[in-house]
Amino acid sequence: MNILLSEAPGGPESLILTTAAKPEPGPGEVRIRVRMVGINYPDTLVIEDRYQIRPPRPFAPGGEFVGEIDALGAGVERLSVGQRVMALPLWGAMAEWVCVAADKCHPVPEGVSLEAAASLQMTYGTSLYALEERGGLKAGETVVVLGAAGGIGLASVELAKHLGAKVIACVSSEEKAQTARDHGADEVLIYPAGPLDRDAAKEFSNGLKALTGARGADIVVDAVGGSYSEPALRCMAWGGRFLIVGFPAGIAQIPANLPLLKSCDIRGIFWGAAVERDPEANRKAMQRLLALCQAGHIRPRIDRVYPLSEGGAAIASLSARGVRGKVLVAL
Repeated sequence: MNILLSEAPGGPESLILTTAAKPEPGPGEVRIRVRMVGINYPDTLVIEDRYQIRPPRPFAPGGEFVGEIDALGAGVERLSVGQRVMALPLWGAMAEWVCVAADKCHPVPEGVSLEAAASLQMTYGTSLYALEERGGLKAGETVVVLGAAGGIGLASVELAKHLGAKVIACVSSEEKAQTARDHGADEVLIYPAGPLDRDAAKEFSNGLKALTGARGADIVVDAVGGSYSEPALRCMAWGGRFLIVGFPAGIAQIPANLPLLKSCDIRGIFWGAAVERDPEANRKAMQRLLALCQAGHIRPRIDRVYPLSEGGAAIASLSARGVRGKVLVAL
């Protein structure tokens, strides 16, 4: 089978397309013919040994995927050959066949495309966990989303709107602004694409204050970090929740007096660890997201689909800041 491997720490250009024997499922596992792999920011980190988890090499990147089961290991009962499933191995998905534990598979219902199923787990799963479990979102609250045209950003826009919030999307271009509007954003604020200097940061903060009004933002979903975090934190409502999801723009240096003055919380969102700690809660969340997708309440936007031979380019594209929605690899 064809497989894309990371044999040494490095960027996307270090990945090697090669062949390997088709794996055999062990007890409690299923073998899946991979059809579509979802690419996420952690894929850029894991191949450089900068992620929280470092898999032993060689390994294939690719943290989430969808495909059809073609073999069952001993003891597997609730799944069947030919069934469409999505799974979240965290790495290993950029291969034509993958073996995973049966209890980590989620059946994909009719009416949900392969592209949508490959886009749901990490971005929408993270966003749902952030907004509800960590953010305690209530209908009528105001949610500000940084990086609102990216994978987690658009998922947060859609889910926050579905949950009854007023959504303010923050993006770096008019093109991205329109994408956010198309997915339900009530208001849009465009900030500079590069690191913010003092004047740009103040302008960003003032723009947010104008949109959030005297009350401020009840929740900020920060999937950007860097120089964007502090200006957004200055716009929090009393008792607000600032949710740290990621930091592709760098780890923010936040003055400790700000959460004191706002009496607000800064909360970390480590969804992957939450899944490991409570797999049953994640199973229910995936069923809920699949149902929302099937009913058309959420609509994952696919930016581009790459072939496996260009899997490195797919990962590299996430650092280009031009992606709107989800990047996929088709096998």
